[in-house]
Amino acid sequence: STTTIKNSYNGNGSTSAFNYTFKISAQSEMQVIIRSSTGSETVKTLSSHYTISNVGNAGGGAVTFQSGHIPASGETVLLRRSTPKTQAMDLIDNDPMSADTIETAHDKVISITQELHRMTR
Repeated sequence: STTTIKNSYNGNGSTSAFNYTFKISAQSEMQVIIRSSTGSETVKTLSSHYTISNVGNAGGGAVTFQSGHIPASGETVLLRRSTPKTQAMDLIDNDPMSADTIETAHDKVISITQELHRMTR
């Protein structure tokens, strides 16, 4: 249960690991952006620029930039949850359904709602 969907940090040219404090269910649900001192933004690529730890952990984890891609002084690191806007739960008549299935689907809807709400503010 969190309302946090992004974290922001200042680069310094030496720090390579930055914590995210929200749950992601897959590595593809993380968007990593570097904002320059002039305000231009560049979306970074998983595996080429950074790795992610603790996927699925409710408390979050860390994004670690690879050597040669460590954010410089004057750059801002934005770590943003980006949940796919899809519906994966399939309900079948008279089939037993676990509470975990319902909770996972509900959590996804809440995540999407939080992200859409932040975009309109």
